[in-house]
Formats: sequence, C-alpha cells, structure tokens
Amino acid sequence: MQCKFLLLLGLAPVWFGASLLRAQPAPDDAQIQRGKYLAENVAMCADCHTPRDDKGQFDRTQWLLGNVLDIKPDHPMPFAAVAPPIAGMPGFTDEKAVKFLETGIDLTGKPAMWPMPQFRFNHDDAVAVVAYLRSLKH
Repeated sequence: MQCKFLLLLGLAPVWFGASLLRAQPAPDDAQIQRGKYLAENVAMCADCHTPRDDKGQFDRTQWLLGNVLDIKPDHPMPFAAVAPPIAGMPGFTDEKAVKFLETGIDLTGKPAMWPMPQFRFNHDDAVAVVAYLRSLKH
C-alpha cells in the first residue's frame, strides 16, 4: 500500500501539470481578431516587420516575415537595422512574448532596441496579440 501511495505521489506533478496544460483554452477567433486589430492598427507592426513593394504597398506575401529597415538614426546609437520575423513568433514562448509586449524587455533581459517601441500592453491585449501572431502560418 505504501509503495502505491508513493508511486501516485510521484506522478502527481505530472498529472497536475498535464491538467494545467489542458485547462488553458485555445485562443478563440474573437481573441485572434482583437490581436490582429492591435498588431495592425495600434502597434503598427507591419510598418517595420513587412517589406513593401515598388509602389510602397505592403508585400502581403511577406506579411510580418521581417524586413531590412530603410530608416537609420541621424546620430550613432544602438539601433536595429533589421526587423525580425514575427509571424508565428519564432524563438518566443507564449510566456516570453507576452512579457515582451507587457514590459518592452526582450529575450536577453534588455529593453527592446530602437526603433522597436517598448510596449506596455495590458495582459489580455498582449495575449491577444500573441494569439494573432501565432495564428499566422508561413
């Protein structure tokens, strides 16, 4: 009896952890649409993270897949010359991506490099933006 109890006790973290994973609801369409609105109309992510065609229009085939920036600072400063791909959020866990959008602190623990804004989204909005970006399959 004691062995069975210890075995069950040993499996409790596995079961409990798995039940927590199942408890997280998948993003619904309303959340993804909210994230799309925020990413496209508030944060204006495409301005840097999507290349433009020769007419200045966004290249929709490269939507949020990264871009070499055509802007430069007028004096020396730390500056990101390339906007990385954000469609699908490669390299980010959901938790890290949400934290980045809530705090402006990147994966290295430093503030985002210019010209990236240091966003301060509330939690629900950050989760919605991440849901939208994850929904973009390329």
